[in-house]
Amino acid sequence: MRRLPAALCAATATMAVLLSACTSGGETPEAPAATDENAVITYNLTEPANALLPGDTTEVGGMAVVGELFRGLIEYDAATAAPRNAVAESITSPDSRVWTVKLKPDWLFHDGTRVTAKSFVDSWNYTAYSPNLMKSASYMAHIEGFDRVNNATPDGKQPATPPPAKEMSGLKVVDDRTFTVTLGAPFSGFGLQVGFAAFFPMPESFFADRKAYEQHPVGNGPFEFVSYTRGKNLVVKRFDKFSGERKARIGGIEHLFYTDLDKAYADVLADKLDYLSFTPWTASQGNKIATDLPESRRKAYKYLGYQAIAFPLFDKRYANRQLRQAISMAVDRPALIQQIFNGTRVPADGLVPPNVQGYVPNQCGELCTYQPEKAKKLFDTTGFRGPITLASNVDSGNREWVEVVCRQISQTLKHPCVFKPQTTLGELRSALNNRSIRDLYRTAWVGGYPSIENFLNPLFRTNGASNVGQYSNPQVDALLTRADNAPSAEQAYSLYQEAERLALQDMQTVPIWYQAATAAWSTRLRDVQPTLFRELDFLGVTVSK
Repeated sequence: MRRLPAALCAATATMAVLLSACTSGGETPEAPAATDENAVITYNLTEPANALLPGDTTEVGGMAVVGELFRGLIEYDAATAAPRNAVAESITSPDSRVWTVKLKPDWLFHDGTRVTAKSFVDSWNYTAYSPNLMKSASYMAHIEGFDRVNNATPDGKQPATPPPAKEMSGLKVVDDRTFTVTLGAPFSGFGLQVGFAAFFPMPESFFADRKAYEQHPVGNGPFEFVSYTRGKNLVVKRFDKFSGERKARIGGIEHLFYTDLDKAYADVLADKLDYLSFTPWTASQGNKIATDLPESRRKAYKYLGYQAIAFPLFDKRYANRQLRQAISMAVDRPALIQQIFNGTRVPADGLVPPNVQGYVPNQCGELCTYQPEKAKKLFDTTGFRGPITLASNVDSGNREWVEVVCRQISQTLKHPCVFKPQTTLGELRSALNNRSIRDLYRTAWVGGYPSIENFLNPLFRTNGASNVGQYSNPQVDALLTRADNAPSAEQAYSLYQEAERLALQDMQTVPIWYQAATAAWSTRLRDVQPTLFRELDFLGVTVSK
């Protein structure tokens, strides 16, 4: 079989070749002699907002832990995001509609039970079945029979009448190591998508007693659950029977939930915290971090995502598109980046970052540039009354830049903007999910897999998995469907890009800057690699004795 270049592997539209052909990077080097393979490292994390269920986890804190506890059919390289097989031995399709999945033998869950084809099929059916209220249900929408198991309303609510079926007709178990997936229509990106958390397998113990499982999750990944103390920490340890090719070279991870990023940074400097993926804005002022830390203990990196503010469209006050456009043009992105980040971020000109296949520059046009006169004139035509309120969690270094955005809006539009801090990301997400929030809100997206599709379908399709602002445009939905079903990557990209431009005109989400950060770590860490998903490569890092 022809080996594909790494770049093509990441973007390939037809997955009829084995994903195992994409093997660029990720090999585990020999561990140096002077490492402590039983060391538990400390790591700053926003606290998970929900129970650690792959099908119900969509925010960054929970996703990080779920990624440690589980492995899917494929995984993505830490440095390049290129896909390679994990639990899958092969994933093949002659037509991008009917897929055959063959699993590797002897892959185990943490409780010692085997990962089988049924583990995947049962998990996907459970996630799709709308009465289970899984936030990632829409990721299963491509599978034939999804509409028979999911009758949720466009706003994500479950009617009193359950759907007519509990299992999707497109999923069939062939034997313990083989299952087939029939999609409702060809979708060339399906083989790249299945490494995302929504597609992880679940053990039989989950289906026997979900409540007990939520108290002690059981996965099939490189680390297993130890304990969780709400508001304090979450601990995992290395799973020594992990079946993956790359094994952890540390004993475990203690996730600490700092609500003050400056305190976390101070603890890194003092060797009380081992790793901080996102240093605070204060460290960039006057390039202070260069004095605080040597280059061997910090690294600037870009990742697959953007920061934004967004509108809760379930509040009719924000129904006027011109209001949303005016607020976008009231933000001076370059000035913000210079003031808060010492010029180390890139202003966002669209909804898809430059390091994602399918990116097109300047998709947003003047709507994402500072246009004070146009913004003021447009805003005045909307008749908006009352202060503009802008909410953000303040536990991951967002307060300072969001406050600047609020001041810019107020100064440009000559209309008050009030910042409303939320203590944690979990609080903010909960308020959005139950629609108790009525403010503009800070939002962000870190790609779950390296495709333009992942930056559009979950966020801008009606009732998408992460569409908490309840954006809906039938024209965008139609373009996304055509893109999903396109026969080639080139045609799919063109349609996704058209959908992106249309969504940007609606401006429910106001892109501010593309994701970049500087990671910092303690004196004892070695082989440190921040990933394109804003995490530490836990299978590569080592601890010196």
